[in-house]
Amino acid sequence: MFSKLVFGTLLFFSAAGFAQKSKSINTVLMGGKEVHTYAQLPALNKPAPKFTLTDVNMNDQTLDSYKGKYVILNIFPSVDTGVCSASVHHFNEEAGNLPNTVVLCISKDLPFAQKRFCGAEGIKNVVMLSDFRTDFGWNYGVELVDSAMKGLLSRAVVIIDPSGKIIYEEQVADISQEPNYEAAIAAVK
Repeated sequence: MFSKLVFGTLLFFSAAGFAQKSKSINTVLMGGKEVHTYAQLPALNKPAPKFTLTDVNMNDQTLDSYKGKYVILNIFPSVDTGVCSASVHHFNEEAGNLPNTVVLCISKDLPFAQKRFCGAEGIKNVVMLSDFRTDFGWNYGVELVDSAMKGLLSRAVVIIDPSGKIIYEEQVADISQEPNYEAAIAAVK
């Protein structure tokens, strides 16, 4: 009995140590105050992690759905905030001028809210996707693990080339600020 308890305890601490080494908490700011995401963004020049997200019509969309195109992932907490709304508007304007490129705007907002927002704001050039029932935030290291926004996604931009490799990434240092649009757009031109 005692040996089973010792073995179980050692196994638990070994697994916990492995989990800590495989992902490291990332610090970002929210209005100047520290908050944390689950991990760092995926590495540059590596294959992008696969995902399945939900579109505004409640259909599954996967990364493979956009194979052969540049894919801009505009990741943010909620379309119902000013900075998030601004990023969707900015990428919506840019998307029409980017050949062989799709912009995916990803948040934890429900697809119904995303659809309402797009209709009210005239958003037609980007694809809104919801992470409300998947592990995208964990796989991309952007899910917030503390603060009042725990469970939402941080603000980040990830660009995937037509072969599926990550060629650009920006974890916005302060969630209350917009991403560097110029650098992101330059990565696909």
